[in-house]
Amino acid sequence: MTDSAGIPGGTDAAGGPRRPPHGRRRRLLRRAALGAALLVLAGAGTGWWLYNKLDGNITEDTSAAAELERYERERPTHLANGSQNILLIGSDSRSGKENARYGQDRGTQRSDTVILLHLPADRKSAAAVSIPRDLMTDVPSCLKADGQRTREQLAQFNWAFEWGGAACTIRTVEKLTGIRVDHHMVVDFNGFKQMVNAVGGVEVCLGRPVDDTEAKLRLPAGRHLLQGEQALGFVRARHSLGNGSDTDRMERQQQFLGSLVNKVQSNGVLLNPTRLYPLLDAATSSVTTDPGLASLRGLYELVRGVRNIPTEHIIFLTVPRRPYPSNPNRDELAQPDATRLFGQLRADEPLKVTPPPPVEERERNERTSHAETASPDPSPSATATGPSPAPTFTGTTADSADCR
Repeated sequence: MTDSAGIPGGTDAAGGPRRPPHGRRRRLLRRAALGAALLVLAGAGTGWWLYNKLDGNITEDTSAAAELERYERERPTHLANGSQNILLIGSDSRSGKENARYGQDRGTQRSDTVILLHLPADRKSAAAVSIPRDLMTDVPSCLKADGQRTREQLAQFNWAFEWGGAACTIRTVEKLTGIRVDHHMVVDFNGFKQMVNAVGGVEVCLGRPVDDTEAKLRLPAGRHLLQGEQALGFVRARHSLGNGSDTDRMERQQQFLGSLVNKVQSNGVLLNPTRLYPLLDAATSSVTTDPGLASLRGLYELVRGVRNIPTEHIIFLTVPRRPYPSNPNRDELAQPDATRLFGQLRADEPLKVTPPPPVEERERNERTSHAETASPDPSPSATATGPSPAPTFTGTTADSADCR
């Protein structure tokens, strides 16, 4: 408190607080307004810088876009307006310092994982369909990195990515399914680990212990919060989990993605800036996309359309297939279920899934199936006697991935 010199903190004749002179009040107000304006500008500048940083992280796949444009007239057209099909490709490329630790870089890459994500027009559900890497299919003539073109041929599905990258994989999927691929994303090993770490790890439950030297994964049975390296080992391992088949590995990948969806939709990530920004930074730094998604706005529009889908309406399933007759270690489409599935997706009609049978029963069925190279038991859709509005396929939902 001061004396009657007119400095704030003094008192007037009535004993109340003394006000600064009129001119001084104006100066104080101007300074306060200037300070507030500077804070707003600083916040806006920081926001603009963060936006540009995240936007600049994304790698645009212009070469795939050019190759797909070349074959536009032979590509499928939409049968349902408003739906979207996004091809998610996990690359096993060893290029780069972080990826090189998983093996020698021979200048080749294959699609370690391929998932066709279907988003219906109403955005009330989502279907993630795994395509087996060992599926035998017709691969079209594709442009190689050296400028040469391959011939059209019957080959293992994941060779398409090695021969012609994302464009060749997209054209192979479209030829296989008759479904138009609207967008694609490619993620490598290191990018996958970064995104898992950004959400604070993903929880999985193991019914059996795991000891896989190739995947660098050793875990007892039970509940585990997997971070980057362990998470990568979990989704890639195929020699010590289950029966060692790619079927079992795809189911683990679907379980993991279901748990990841649960984690990202939780308030601990989407409503927590300290976790949301690292996730956005990791995601944008990790993906190579088509030009339509190669911006923060494009990715935001995609996420905005699916962020409120209930986890029980996010389904995971695998393309119906059976052992390939001339090589039981390869697969072929199982008909008529595969055609029925592709037709449902093209027409944007709802899908229903039922959980797979217990592991022991599946292993017995697979041994019998490999020995006889016969079609697996038909799904309920194949044996139904009357019309069914929603054929049922074997699969899971994201909510079932919770450890309970």
